[in-house]
This record gives sequence, C-alpha cells and structure tokens, in this order.
Amino acid sequence: MAKIMRLANRTAVVTGAAGGIGRAISLSLARRGCHLALADVNETGLAETAQMAGATGVRITRHLLDVADRAAVAVLPEAVTPLHRSVDLLINNAGVALGGTFEEVSEEDFEWLFAINFWGVVRMTRAFLPVLKASDDARIVNVSSVYGLVAPAGQTAYAASKFAVRGFSAALGHELKETSVGVTVVHPGGIATAIADNARVPKDKPEDEVAQGREEMNRVLKLPPETAGEIIVRGVERRRARVLVGSDAKLISVIERVAPVSSGTILSWLKRRA
Repeated sequence: MAKIMRLANRTAVVTGAAGGIGRAISLSLARRGCHLALADVNETGLAETAQMAGATGVRITRHLLDVADRAAVAVLPEAVTPLHRSVDLLINNAGVALGGTFEEVSEEDFEWLFAINFWGVVRMTRAFLPVLKASDDARIVNVSSVYGLVAPAGQTAYAASKFAVRGFSAALGHELKETSVGVTVVHPGGIATAIADNARVPKDKPEDEVAQGREEMNRVLKLPPETAGEIIVRGVERRRARVLVGSDAKLISVIERVAPVSSGTILSWLKRRA
C-alpha cells in the first residue's frame, strides 16, 4: 500500500476556489495544515474562501485569474512562488457548463467551454509542472466529471471536455510515473453547487425549456460540496489515480464498465424510473 501523502506544511494551488467544490477542497486542505494559493475570476468569492480557510492559520494568497487567459496562466507561477516556499499540489478544478445538443451549441460557445474546462487544465499543468517537479512529493489533481465516464445527449460539448481531461490525466500519469509528481483524475457526480444555474445555454433556446433543464439538473445535484471536498482530499492523501465522488458516480462507473455501448440507454431508463 502506498504511503499516505502528508499535506501539512505543503502548498496547494487551487483554481475555481471561490465556491463550490473548489472552496470545499481548499477548506479540507487548510484543515490539514496545507498552505493555499487560491485562484478564481470571482474576487468576492475568493476573499470569502480565504477568510474561511484563514481560521486554520495556514498561509493563504489570492490570485485573480481566468484560466482561459493563456498569458495570465503562464505568469502565475511567478506570482505564487515568491510567496510560498514550494508548490506541491495543483488542483485544476475551475470549470463551466454548457447545455444543448451539438446542433444547438454554437462553435463560439463550444470553444469558450474548452478554453476553460480543457485548455485551462493543460496550461496550468504546463505552467506549474517545473515547480512541482522541484518538490519531493507532488500531485496534480484534475477535476473531470461523471460526464467524463459517460456522454448523455445534450452534453456534447461538456462531455467532450471532460473526456479530454480524463484522457490527458491518464497519459500524463504514465509519463510522470518515474518522477515525484503523481496524477489524480476526479469524477464528481451530482454535487450541490451552482453549476446548473450558471450554465451557459444556446441563445435561441426557449426560456421555458432552459428553466426546465436547470430544474431537472438541480434535482440530481444532491451531495454537499463539503462532503465532496473531503472525499477528493482523502483520495489525494491515498495517492489514488482516480477518485469517484458520490454513489451516483460509482454506479455510473460500474454501468460504463459492464455495458460501455448501451450505458446511455441504461442511464436513460434509470432516470425515467427515478
């Protein structure tokens, strides 16, 4: 069994830290004595997370960042490293949602989502990998989704981005196997965050359909973010290559393995039953 990764007095960079899963991960790390470099586009939420985590006494820095901004990501290590002795964890959590079928979603919106959900992960990893390699024990944690395991109708763009994160993480893990840097990919199920309410939708989609879609999605977002954060951080401590968050994620993972071709039909049937 692999030795537990000790997080006390380590430093983690966390994107999407202003709320939801990112905030929960940050607080779980802080409770373990892990210092934090918090990044997000939401300055108010970022300050709130920093204040909450600050009660633990860890060192905290805040960095206003859009992970879709190539230049800003490239120089972030220069802002973080003078303020922290090292960087040992990179939590690529920032992400957005985009509802609609392939024919409904514009190319512009498709690219907007990929710039954050996929290229944000890739560019943050490229920027911080040299710093992580300088640590004696480091880890990259990439947040995918259950839609990185299965791809239902109406999630063409989102599922594509999360499958891309999954594939990137798997290959990167093999490439870094002989280094001090490990890789974890996370597949959260229905976590009670604001992702459905904040999701971008096609401009021409009728308002009643949009409202119905948000309502249906919110009904399955049940697991508290605080619980998800603890599950993820425990997975990091145990050096897990893959972390499934929630009973729904575990069920979907089993269905995908047992029936990869017909998993969509099975999940549609289960949804109707529910």
